[in-house]
Amino acid sequence: MRFYFMGICGTAMGNAALLIKAQGHEVLGSDTGIYPPMSNVLQDAGIEILEGFNAERLNALAPDQVVIGNAISRGNPEVEWLLNQSQFTYISLPQLFNQSLLPGRSPIVITGTHGKTTTSTIASYLLDQSGASPGWLIGGVPRDLPSGANLGKGASFVIEGDEYDSAFFDKRSKFIHYRPHIAVINNIEFDHADIFRDLADVLRTFQHFTRIIPSGGYLLINGDDANIQSLLPVPWTRVHTVGVGENNDLQIRNFTDAPAGSSFDLYWKNELWGKVEWPLHGLFNARNAALAALASALSREPDSVTDFDLSCLSKFSGIRRRQDVLFESDSCTVIEDFAHHPTAVKGAIEALRATYPDRRLTVCFEPRSNTARTGLFYDAFKDALSGADTVYLGAVHRAESMASGQRLDTQRLAQELLNDHRISSEAFKTNQALGKRLNQYFEYSKLTEVCVFFTNGSFDGIPQLTVTACLERSVK
Repeated sequence: MRFYFMGICGTAMGNAALLIKAQGHEVLGSDTGIYPPMSNVLQDAGIEILEGFNAERLNALAPDQVVIGNAISRGNPEVEWLLNQSQFTYISLPQLFNQSLLPGRSPIVITGTHGKTTTSTIASYLLDQSGASPGWLIGGVPRDLPSGANLGKGASFVIEGDEYDSAFFDKRSKFIHYRPHIAVINNIEFDHADIFRDLADVLRTFQHFTRIIPSGGYLLINGDDANIQSLLPVPWTRVHTVGVGENNDLQIRNFTDAPAGSSFDLYWKNELWGKVEWPLHGLFNARNAALAALASALSREPDSVTDFDLSCLSKFSGIRRRQDVLFESDSCTVIEDFAHHPTAVKGAIEALRATYPDRRLTVCFEPRSNTARTGLFYDAFKDALSGADTVYLGAVHRAESMASGQRLDTQRLAQELLNDHRISSEAFKTNQALGKRLNQYFEYSKLTEVCVFFTNGSFDGIPQLTVTACLERSVK
């Protein structure tokens, strides 16, 4: 079959195109803003990328199936042409998974507001190390796996289950399409304010997700999360809880964090399963590991969970853009982190404090996501950022598209961080102005600093420019 991916250079779309190609199909697609690394990965795999969107060209190509990415909307010339004809069929990316990649597999679907990519990567890594030959689709760049997508030959297929909508014509959450055999819910908080009204609306879609877990499958949940508890009971499948609380089936005990990494013990129904010492930091990552470990074990050793070997976790080094060290010297360390929700930002700051206990912490935060750039989490961001020594707030992404009363008031936030917490804080109208101020600060600072950039975008390249400036100073 000939598959045509509309918006092929997106991370999920590109990786899915690679998997369909690996199944032996002909694959090509269109996009704008074609640039590495995805463009190089696709071209190296022999997948043709067509610049822009052209209805006449699409008609001439006569694909057997058109896959429409989540970023594609009405008004796109290829979309409008498709809707006005009936010869060629189209589906969303999650529908493609449902119909072409997941049949015959035992999907492990990792969901939740935070930690999906890390948990999916850990599960894929554990299964790969165990010899299970799993398939996986990860929305990031794993350090310990050859790529973010792998077809695999075994039964297990690990996939991130995003609660965001599937396509412009399908507003159901992506994970509704993923046929979970083992379903993981890391945590649930209000997010994606552009498509969900409130927390109750988010809980509703997770409730729908639990209803498609088969009786022979498993639901694995963070037992310490009160919002997830509201989804219970789920009597039609087997449910296991994971966390630090004493009532959890899989309990995290003796957690400690130190500069070299963290350690913890895992007890399965009060029996010691394993002791984990690894280079990752934070209790949130320990919980990610525990959920991934249980999902992996149940897919391989459902009757003897504790026989599943966890020793390889000591060598696990994580994924890129999660506390990613861009530069390090005796005086300054520059880090990039994907965190953009206040809970994730707070957890990352706490982990960095444990990693660098003797250094000042400068936090640069870009309000970029559809939720972060609103004022919905004003108080939560104020609390999260209060763990820093210095805070620089970048420009609110697409601020001009929002009324002043709706968007995050970064000027007020900076002032209140100073007044209420005695934290040196500044807000900037442009990210370039932030970068200039940051470099001026480092030029004259005699202190040992950790500078972390929190963004789910590029921060207009300021992290990389900061690294360049640090390199230049180190040469002088």
